[in-house]
Amino acid sequence: MTTALAVHGLRKAYGARVALDGLDLEVPTGTVYGFLGPNGAGKTTTMRLLVGLIRPDAGTLEVLGRPYTWHDRHRLFDVGALIETPSFYPFLSGRENLRAVAATGGPVALGRVDELLTLVGLRERAADKVGGYSLGMKQRLGIAAALLSDPSLLLLDEPANGLDPGGIVGMRELLRQLAAAGKTVFVSSHILPEVQQLADVVGIVAKGRLVREGRVEDLLASSAVVRARITGDEAPGAHAAAAARFGADAVAVSAGGDGTWLAVRTEGSRSAELNQVLAQAGVYASRLEAGSDLESLFLELTGEGAPNGGMGIGGVA
Repeated sequence: MTTALAVHGLRKAYGARVALDGLDLEVPTGTVYGFLGPNGAGKTTTMRLLVGLIRPDAGTLEVLGRPYTWHDRHRLFDVGALIETPSFYPFLSGRENLRAVAATGGPVALGRVDELLTLVGLRERAADKVGGYSLGMKQRLGIAAALLSDPSLLLLDEPANGLDPGGIVGMRELLRQLAAAGKTVFVSSHILPEVQQLADVVGIVAKGRLVREGRVEDLLASSAVVRARITGDEAPGAHAAAAARFGADAVAVSAGGDGTWLAVRTEGSRSAELNQVLAQAGVYASRLEAGSDLESLFLELTGEGAPNGGMGIGGVA
């Protein structure tokens, strides 16, 4: 499989603060790549480096199979990007803003602006001033702007920001459609359940370094979890019994609004075995779940609190 985007040993510091500390990434062509990490992990710095907004202190970048430096910015005509919050002229309409953006970059096909307005669901509001757009509408207009030159590589920083649930589903379908057409989509996001449904490959970064990269199904298989809901009083005995069978490092207990949960990192096929172990210890689970989720893996690798209010391991996925 060819590589659409690769970085090796990428470093960037802002004074004494190190944003990237030898970052390595490889993004296969024609995939949706989920770029994940806690706040301050270096995600936005990486994306700003990829489009030449800032320069790296060390390391190399390859874009669409060729080495890339800030001297080669004309090559970005084949890259579409939405970095941080999109900015538009509030006194111009959505259509006029896209035409203004189109005049500053690579060639744009006749009729492409209206085609994209339809694609992102803004055709009926195309003549309205952007100053009256909601955050979600501005985000969709930003996606349209990134697609103007029909790029081979799309870099999106939090593309679901401000979208309602229906808009998020529509965004997911659009990005999957682009990948199916052969484009490569690089998405930075903190909405982990959405990335789990959207991405083919994910890279997880922490403190400016890559801590895990791989296909989503492979990573989920490595983070399979069986959960049992128990009472708080039963937690010590349940933990001891499960640790004796599955290993102490594989067992965790957490308490939340929906009760106390024992989580064991093991294959879902061992659910019955866990239930039997608990019963032998006099603990009878009121609920048993098996599965795996990206959030649990993220928390394990980054050591962060659950993003977006999630519970992480031990809670309900």
